[in-house]
Amino acid sequence: MGFYNYIMMNKQKIKDKLVHGFFLVNGLVVVIALIGIFVLLLKNSLPAFHEIRITEFLFNDRWNPTGYYKETYGILAMVVSTFMVTIGALLIAVPLGIGTAAYLSDVASPRVREIAKPVVEILAGIPSVVIGFLGIVLVGPVIAKLTGGYNGLNAINGSVLLAVMALPTIISLSEDALGSVPKAFRDASLALGANKWQTLIFVRIPAASSGILAACMLGMGRAIGETMTVLMATGNAPAMPMAFTDSIRTMTATIAIELGEVAYNTTHYYALFAVGLVLFIITFIINMIADMVLENYKKKTSY
Repeated sequence: MGFYNYIMMNKQKIKDKLVHGFFLVNGLVVVIALIGIFVLLLKNSLPAFHEIRITEFLFNDRWNPTGYYKETYGILAMVVSTFMVTIGALLIAVPLGIGTAAYLSDVASPRVREIAKPVVEILAGIPSVVIGFLGIVLVGPVIAKLTGGYNGLNAINGSVLLAVMALPTIISLSEDALGSVPKAFRDASLALGANKWQTLIFVRIPAASSGILAACMLGMGRAIGETMTVLMATGNAPAMPMAFTDSIRTMTATIAIELGEVAYNTTHYYALFAVGLVLFIITFIINMIADMVLENYKKKTSY
């Protein structure tokens, strides 16, 4: 009997080591792929800076790689456009996302929750090109009528569409954060005389604030890296935008439009990789901050 137990314990240890090794290999593959992408972008970006000054690249707002007298490679207008449409999307998606998450978590009946959750997940699976089409034929004309514009292909249109794409991330993660708040918090608040709405607004949402913030930042990362939707629905004007009613061109749209037609091993070719490197760094920083906030939230709520 002792020998049998010894064999079973060894089998369990081997299984544990195999599972540990499997997940370790998967984690290493992801890290290696991430480092490989960064090295690829960096390697193909460096030649661009033999011809372009870094200060000009980062702080000039003119992007004209086919200029007759002088080629200019400034990404400031693209960076401003990218953050403009992303912030606009967050202004729409964050209140709607948190409100929907709070409704599903504390207000909706089990049947409504069973229907609404799959709908949110389906929304996340809609291809971005389909949302771009909706922006052109549905949202754009409405914006044009409201603003008096010509076609509605501007930053407002892009913000609305990116908000739709960011909503599933914000709703799902915010609902998980609200669901992780200890039940004792709600019971204590109700016992002290607060009603359900006061408990939700002043107790549960503040207690889940770290998780909700992480959800919003991940939604921002989803919006800032989107390509097809902003390429189709924002007008693609490579100029510094002055208002949300102006047409814009984001960094992702510039890469998608020009990389397929540019001559290899030219300054223009390498400059597009440099744009990708800047976008990679921005997205990486946003996701890293979101992960740090989420880890801090997990530590606070682990009892």
